[in-house]
Amino acid sequence: MKNYLPFFLLVLSAFSLSGQDLSQLTEGKISYVTAQNIYVKFSSTATITAGDTLYLTRDGHLVPGAIVKDLSSISCVCVSLVAEKFTVGTTLVSTKRMPVAATATPAVIPAGGSGNTGLPARQDSSAKSKTPTKKPKQLLSGYLSVVSYLNFSNNSANNQQMRYNFSMAIQNIGGSKFSAETYLCFAHSLNNGSDIKSDIFNGLKIYSLAVNYEINRHNNLWLGRKINPRISNVGAIDGLQYELKTGAMTFGAIAGTRPDYRNYSFNASLLQYGGYVSHDLPGKNGTMQTTLAFVEQTNNGVTDRRFAYVQYSNALVRNLYFFGSADFDFYKKTMNPVDTTVRKDTTYKINNSPSLSNVFVSLRYRPLKQLSFSVTYSSRQNVIYYETYKTIVDKLLEAATVQGFTVQVTVQPVKLLSIGINAGYRDSKKDPRPTKNYYGYLTYSRLPGLNVSATVSVTVLETGYMSGKIYSGGLSRDFAAGKLSAGLDYRYVIYKFYDGETMPGQHMGEINFTWRIIKKLSFGLYYEGTFDKQTTFNRIYVNITQRF
Repeated sequence: MKNYLPFFLLVLSAFSLSGQDLSQLTEGKISYVTAQNIYVKFSSTATITAGDTLYLTRDGHLVPGAIVKDLSSISCVCVSLVAEKFTVGTTLVSTKRMPVAATATPAVIPAGGSGNTGLPARQDSSAKSKTPTKKPKQLLSGYLSVVSYLNFSNNSANNQQMRYNFSMAIQNIGGSKFSAETYLCFAHSLNNGSDIKSDIFNGLKIYSLAVNYEINRHNNLWLGRKINPRISNVGAIDGLQYELKTGAMTFGAIAGTRPDYRNYSFNASLLQYGGYVSHDLPGKNGTMQTTLAFVEQTNNGVTDRRFAYVQYSNALVRNLYFFGSADFDFYKKTMNPVDTTVRKDTTYKINNSPSLSNVFVSLRYRPLKQLSFSVTYSSRQNVIYYETYKTIVDKLLEAATVQGFTVQVTVQPVKLLSIGINAGYRDSKKDPRPTKNYYGYLTYSRLPGLNVSATVSVTVLETGYMSGKIYSGGLSRDFAAGKLSAGLDYRYVIYKFYDGETMPGQHMGEINFTWRIIKKLSFGLYYEGTFDKQTTFNRIYVNITQRF
């Protein structure tokens, strides 16, 4: 890392350095899924705007999951950025900053001054004292939810899993400069009680637990576990995060550890440290943000991974949104050939030259209100932690790069009617054939006389080992001014393996129901059934959420 330190310092010296306001991971749940859109419910969408990216949390990493297309006071209509199909109940988060509490600066009339006498006001020494400022207001948001997943079928044992989620963010605790955030999850099933007794972290996952101290408006300090949205690809950071901000520039430094790779608990052996520089350029249509980071990750004091991370987003141009990220690894470790006649110990060759390991690019363009295009591209290699996975490094290095892209076109030829086509492609040299998928869908927002939204779609899949088709139709409707919503879906699935075997057709039905009992208390029920000649498989999902 020391070979790149002068370069890093040179980059930083070209900028004015600064920090950022308090940010929060605002969490929402997918309440309904159609072939072309997903609907995400939040307690409030006050900090979300059209064009924003919502993220999936995967092993402590924030991964772009969807782009907000339209929104109401508590719900967002989004376009997916990932190839896999979303399901009801999936969590997406927004990384928008919480609003800063306003401080009032009252006008001060010098002592002795009279409203309109025409005479100069008499100066008083007390008028020279500092203007009193209003104490920052405490802001609180969060939710508590209880979720039950029940799976049962006619030829296997029943399985029920419970999941308890708690998320909270407090800004300016008691009017002070301290703030805090936490996101905890505890999950267990009927057959994993012994695993949790042996290690609580087999069930308990701490995704965020941190305290913030705002030194002043230019300096911020975080302590605890937190995902930094400016360097989301680093994942969760256990330790200190410091930011210094002035104008459009932000400079940050991190020092601590990363969560344990086995159960996401604390692991003092996995030290990591680094720094980043970021630039924000706001505009009337959105913001452009660029971040460059360097990170060193170790295991028991030995380099595990050394990389640079670049993240760029741009929403300055009206109706055009771009997001891109890339990883550059600066540490490669290969075993030297062993000549047993000379030595018996194993030696390694270290290579610090940069190599591109991961790329993700997303572009969305809406030239007309009735027409939109989106394209995503990804190129991924296995991330190598040379000490953590040293027993299987050779196998990981052999894995080929996985490349893929998706294209989506949506058109609204007439009012209430939407037509769309999605296409996806993924290629890995390990697979005998590339994976392809195609979607075609048609949605009519309000059927005459029924006031329901109807969607029909066709999906064609081709993988390295099989091909298949999915025919789908669904209805959805809101009731009682949005307090109630319900949906009904049917799918017919056919799979054929390239070795000649054809699976019998499967019938799949879904029913979902959401009830906003009071303003911040909601109840959700989701049922999915899969039926064929041999098997009947059922899944029931129940969710009760209290927001505050």
